[in-house]
Amino acid sequence: MEPVNVAIIYYSATGTLHALAQAAAEGAEKAGAHVRLRKVAELAPPEAISANPAWAQHLQDTADVAEAGLDDLAWADAVLFGTPTRFGNPASQLRAFIDTTGPLWFHGKLADKVYSAFTASNTAHGGQESTLLALGNTFYHWGGVIVPPGYTDPIQFRSGNPYGTSHVTGDGPPNDVSLEAARHQARRVVATAASLKAGRAA
Repeated sequence: MEPVNVAIIYYSATGTLHALAQAAAEGAEKAGAHVRLRKVAELAPPEAISANPAWAQHLQDTADVAEAGLDDLAWADAVLFGTPTRFGNPASQLRAFIDTTGPLWFHGKLADKVYSAFTASNTAHGGQESTLLALGNTFYHWGGVIVPPGYTDPIQFRSGNPYGTSHVTGDGPPNDVSLEAARHQARRVVATAASLKAGRAA
């Protein structure tokens, strides 16, 4: 059987979600998937970005990361979305990308794919679960198969979020627990997508 195609599509302002996305890509690749790591376009005004040196630096550091397009969604058997929380919701940059997917949705091109999500917030609890659940609302509309990490690996009892990998940015950059949780989540997504793909081919 052909390998699973996984798109990891994320928004990151200062690098936390980028690090989690890279860990997820590593986990998916080690599970045998073909992976596309894609960032969504930055929509914030230049003056807002330049007011935060870490934001401006991260934008520069990731200039070579390809931007997500609808072709990435069409290609993928599974998609992991990453976003910081913004008042308990996904960042507007990621939502803006999702809001362009109408043509794919209308033609049924987003249905039956595996979807999962990861996030980060500045404070503990700071909207992490509601952000992941909000993305779930989109996956329902698409007719997707939602695959959360649950408590399916010992790392989940250390990371503590069954909805998706999450990190508290106020504690510093993603630590080994958060990164391994992202790898596990991606491996689980790949395994589920591979089973579905094999079943459809049978």
